[in-house]
Amino acid sequence: MISRRGLLATGTAAFALAPLARAQSSRLILKGTMEQGALIVGRAPGGTRVTFDGDPLRLSPDGLFACGLEWDRTRAATITAKFPDGTTESTSVTPKVRQYDVQHVNGLPQHTVTPDPKQVARIKEEHARLAAARHTDSDHTWFADPFDWPAPGIMSGVFGSYRIDNGKPMSPHMGVDMANGEGTPIHAPTDAVVLLTDDFFLEGGFTLLDHGHGVFTHYMHQSARLVKVGDQVRRGDIIGKIGKTGRATGPHLHWGMNWFQVKLDPSRVTRTPSPPKA
Repeated sequence: MISRRGLLATGTAAFALAPLARAQSSRLILKGTMEQGALIVGRAPGGTRVTFDGDPLRLSPDGLFACGLEWDRTRAATITAKFPDGTTESTSVTPKVRQYDVQHVNGLPQHTVTPDPKQVARIKEEHARLAAARHTDSDHTWFADPFDWPAPGIMSGVFGSYRIDNGKPMSPHMGVDMANGEGTPIHAPTDAVVLLTDDFFLEGGFTLLDHGHGVFTHYMHQSARLVKVGDQVRRGDIIGKIGKTGRATGPHLHWGMNWFQVKLDPSRVTRTPSPPKA
């Protein structure tokens, strides 16, 4: 799929123009909102060895790297760069604490809230597949480009909200929901490779996109999945359609983001603060 929508900057150019860029020195640069659930995109001279809390990060030939802050993290993260000349620099990032909403969701199919043992086994198997896929550490650098909202709609769910489903307290909501009519096209927010796509019990029609360096976005509850594993998609390509499959009360897109297994807020990396109106 090679059609494009809008202008596409290279990772290096997008990084240089990012309004959230924050420099700790002339050689180690970070961008991001630096809050809970934030993706951090960094840049250092080529050949630098970068670690996040002591764990090594992939560095692209032009010096780009990625890391992320958990949704509930309060302790400081340490990013350390050992430059080719042998000098070392460390910077500490203390996540800005966010206040998350409580959201009551009623009218969900009860079997998706209290699944039976056979369904629980299926959910565990599917989630194990997702976790395995999110170990992928590809060399793509599309994560450094600004993201577009993947679909228009009314924002019906926000990242980090504490969910009470059909009266039952559940895990926090780790994504952003956009409600719109069934069949509304879903677009790739930036370039990616399709890593996984399937119909899952809770997530419904599901697609996982790989943007490189452990940064993934996913798309849930689709009525149609229009890409296959291994496809390279470009910003603006249609990858699926909004639906109400899986655990859903009505047609909407659940858009999520991960850095490996760390759940992040995709709304914090978009060019605009809210999705286009339905």
